[in-house]
Amino acid sequence: MLDLRRLRLLRELDARGTVHGAARALGYTPSAISQQLAVLEREAGAKLLERSGRNVRLTDAGQVLVRHAAVLLDGMEAAEAEVAAIAAGHPAGVVRVSAFQSAFLRIVAPAVAALAESHPGIRIEVTEAEVEEAVPALRLRQLDALVGDEYSGRPRPVHDDLTREPLVREQVRLVLPETHPLAAGERVRMAELSGARWAACQPGTGHREMQIRACRELGGFEPDLRYASDDFLILVEMVRTTGACALLPDLVLGYGVPGVAVRSLAEGDLTREVFLLTRATRTPAVEAVAAALHTAA
Repeated sequence: MLDLRRLRLLRELDARGTVHGAARALGYTPSAISQQLAVLEREAGAKLLERSGRNVRLTDAGQVLVRHAAVLLDGMEAAEAEVAAIAAGHPAGVVRVSAFQSAFLRIVAPAVAALAESHPGIRIEVTEAEVEEAVPALRLRQLDALVGDEYSGRPRPVHDDLTREPLVREQVRLVLPETHPLAAGERVRMAELSGARWAACQPGTGHREMQIRACRELGGFEPDLRYASDDFLILVEMVRTTGACALLPDLVLGYGVPGVAVRSLAEGDLTREVFLLTRATRTPAVEAVAAALHTAA
């Protein structure tokens, strides 16, 4: 009989591409991974891996096992959750959630507080992470749900094995120092900011790509990106103290920030959708967390 733990190792190896990568992700030594996969090959009665230079790749038999491993692991997760719920008399278990900063503060934290009252049997573990790093963790069962974002004109990849639900759609606003000459009007033309300094998230993020695209397409210029942080509150502070400009969504600006002006763009609206992403098969505990996140949003 095939061992589910070893099937998980095989699936992790397929996702990471190397034995060392799978070992780091799971907290094993590479030799322990190799030994367990050798046992899995004997259990399966077929060769599952083959060398490809310094790396290994799955054989056809290995790919078949990885495909079925996802179904088997889903079933085991659902069975464990159902047994825990019966024992507790209500949804129970651990639900691991990730969220980017502003959603963490404005959506996830209130949802966790509400669940502590309504579903005390659910232990919620939350970590701050951007979508780019959280999606692989969700697919590999290191997370159970993630709150992500998608800016207009910058669609996220679609994954057939994951379920996406919109939580809220918000406006993206121009943030500039309150002493800036253009702060006097209600709407600002992007073209008038061609000489400005800009603050944005790190390279490779959806926010940074959105901001670059807005400057190019709406303003007709290449932005002078001087300040980079994935912490939106740091970006607001850079606007306030250095005279930079930034494009930031409403979730960030809802707190009210002294020293800056928040304006709309004359060229039209930019938007961001905040969404919930889970695996297609959800336990009762994950369903309860999803409902609380929708309510908070």
